[in-house]
Amino acid sequence: MSDLSTFHAALANETATGQLMADLALLLSAGDVITLSGDLGAGKTAAARALIRYLAQDDDLEVPSPTFTLAQTYDLPSFPLLHADLYRVNDPDELEEIGLSPLPDGTVALIEWPERAPQMLPPDRIDIAFSHRPSLGTGARAAEITGYGKLTAKVERLASLRRFLEIAGSLEAKRQRMPGDASTRSYARLVKGDQSTILMNSPRRPDGPALYDGKSYSEAVHLAEDVRPFVAIANGLRERGYSAPAIHHADLDDGFLITEDFGGDLFIEGDPPKPIAERYQAAVDMLAAFHQEQLPDVLPLAPHLDYIVPPFDDAAMMTEVGLMPEWYLPDKGVTLTSNMHADFLLIWGDLFAKLADTPKTWMLRDFHSPNLIWLAHRRDIGRVGLLDFQDAVMGPPAYDLVSLLQDARIDVPESIEIAMLTRYAKERRAADPTFDPAAFVQQYAIMSAQRNTRLLGTFARLNRRDGKPQYLQHQPRVWTYLNRALAHPSLEIFREWCTAHVPPPAT
Repeated sequence: MSDLSTFHAALANETATGQLMADLALLLSAGDVITLSGDLGAGKTAAARALIRYLAQDDDLEVPSPTFTLAQTYDLPSFPLLHADLYRVNDPDELEEIGLSPLPDGTVALIEWPERAPQMLPPDRIDIAFSHRPSLGTGARAAEITGYGKLTAKVERLASLRRFLEIAGSLEAKRQRMPGDASTRSYARLVKGDQSTILMNSPRRPDGPALYDGKSYSEAVHLAEDVRPFVAIANGLRERGYSAPAIHHADLDDGFLITEDFGGDLFIEGDPPKPIAERYQAAVDMLAAFHQEQLPDVLPLAPHLDYIVPPFDDAAMMTEVGLMPEWYLPDKGVTLTSNMHADFLLIWGDLFAKLADTPKTWMLRDFHSPNLIWLAHRRDIGRVGLLDFQDAVMGPPAYDLVSLLQDARIDVPESIEIAMLTRYAKERRAADPTFDPAAFVQQYAIMSAQRNTRLLGTFARLNRRDGKPQYLQHQPRVWTYLNRALAHPSLEIFREWCTAHVPPPAT
């Protein structure tokens, strides 16, 4: 890959400038540097204002030009942003005085008039040069977008995204920022008239280096590394009558999708949020019906192209629980001896053996409140709108019920958990007299322990490796769920191991 990449965009008006900056915002991450150059009145400040308002999710946010203050910082939902105007800078020493030399870590820097201080510009950056284009209209501009160094790839991706939107007929849609998740995916709502769709940006990327028998973590535990699994599972769910979003446009190679918009009617309410009983009942009923079906492990994806749903095998489950000794315990000052670690592996090997004869289904894997949308206009279990299922595997049915009833992001009272677990068992038993509730409860307890052991490590890793400390707030809740699972007799030995070696998270 070249260390420089350039493409051009014709911008008919200020709205088009805002759309370009919204597209760029979809690809930004903390630490990126963007410069805006051009003559007076070329549109630099309008572009900066559009980017900041999009990231702030506030079209009316006051974004003054920092010509006189030189710099203004915004604490935005995704990351802090520094907006600087160097027009009045005459001495490089001034940059240090106003906090621009060096540029602050973990902050997106948006710099107007960069030519006034070329010595401060990092080798990895995105330059946008605006110019007037009066032949195209009084408010028309042209933008030359150039990526340098490591940000070359983002400029190339921006060019691909713009081509995708143009082919899909959505280049002129209004963009509305949507919150992302713990992955590298990002989302925007595209609004045209009274219609809206969802844009998914899902760059192909493994989760971490090849540390697990020569595999990345995502490959070892069968997490999606591109959009293909999402498309295949979405189509498979819809074909069977479940409410997954329709795929309107797809670029499987570059990882862009435009999908049906389910809206934002959630399964939780209040502050702090709590489950809405009717909606959780529908979700439980949906799982009970879903788990009655015989589901294939091979799905059509495109002409002459199939997708194989990977197995949630012992190796994947062991890699996941291994995040506890790898990430969580070091945070607590615990170093396991080789014997302690061997005991950990032996205990989990025995627990996984108890699942060997469990019938396997599509385990959607993240079946919890952030990924469930209430579709009131649909009927029965069709009201349960499904999102974020690209990591689906062939695994034990109990896992998704655990995800729902032991939601890592909200408190699900034990009374509700037991009531919903009972409801699920009754639904399964009514449809299949051979269903064994006691065996399912054991499966549920093991899957709960597996999931919550993994989550303690996952949240520690998101904090320490990825700089996302906000996930640590969920660890005490996960600890509570784990201890619920450890009360089951089948987990007695692991309970004793945890009592001896695993400190609770800070509250």
